[in-house]
Amino acid sequence: MSGLIALLDDVAAISKVAAASIDDVAGQAAKAGAKAAGALIDDAAVTPKYVQGFHASRELPIVWKIAKGSIFNKLVILLPVALLLSAFAPWLITPLLMIGGGYLCFEGAEKVAHTFTHSDAHDSKKHTHPEGEGAALEEKRVAGAIKTDFILSAEIMTIALSTIPATDTLWMKALILFVVAIGITVAVYGAVALIVKADDVGVHLATGRNGALAALGRGIVKVMPGLMKTLTIVGTAAMLWVGGNIVVHGLADLGWHAPYDWIHHMAELAAHAVPRFGGAVAWLTTAFFDGILGLLLGLVLIPVATRIINPVINAIRRVVARPDQG
Repeated sequence: MSGLIALLDDVAAISKVAAASIDDVAGQAAKAGAKAAGALIDDAAVTPKYVQGFHASRELPIVWKIAKGSIFNKLVILLPVALLLSAFAPWLITPLLMIGGGYLCFEGAEKVAHTFTHSDAHDSKKHTHPEGEGAALEEKRVAGAIKTDFILSAEIMTIALSTIPATDTLWMKALILFVVAIGITVAVYGAVALIVKADDVGVHLATGRNGALAALGRGIVKVMPGLMKTLTIVGTAAMLWVGGNIVVHGLADLGWHAPYDWIHHMAELAAHAVPRFGGAVAWLTTAFFDGILGLLLGLVLIPVATRIINPVINAIRRVVARPDQG
């Protein structure tokens, strides 16, 4: 009897440890997801463009294909790489984060620059000539979306890894990253699915009906273009803010504290000026200056990428492709 009681005590203890571990995993996964908000928002803002020009019946299948590719990116490729980094080269995490942050700044600044260098007439002309609806185009669009997702997913997974305490076991890190990968993919592509089908839902509600449902349908159809523009703006701002924040913190970790200290000082001054909302004001001030620095860094990186990095990559591709052509 005493042996049975001892066994039950052991089971109860193991259950408590398991419950605590689950809570820890959930808490750390939520924290990591919050840190990766900029890449998350941008992913949701970018993906809907890949279904433009296709029949409504193909929209959700395309989103599903991209989502499956995103899961593969995160779980099969990026999660093992993140664990290897954590185990054998943790010193690389900060530089890789900064490279990813620089990429976010570049992408955000490029979108800002595009806004001022492309006219509405050019954009409208482009959209009046859809590329088509063939299977080949669909596969090309999906492949392009998965490549873009890989970069954003790499940033998300690296950010998530950086938030996990170094004292956690390898299995705990793997479980946290797994939860982050699944949770973020479901959140992003669930939101994308809702966005791309919102017009259809609005038209369905407005067709053949009167009263509140018809009004709601017309309202959805009317609001969606503005919502898409707002989402694009928010996604761009989030990229600049998060990218700048990552670079600023990375510089501080590597020993150059001046940018971080200056932004922190400005946030404190702003918070003291509005003590009633000190926390919110401090956060907004920090995000603002992180975003400004992110924009400036991104603008510097645009010519570096277009005149140096891209030509070098294209030259390497040509060299690699020559044996196959022969």
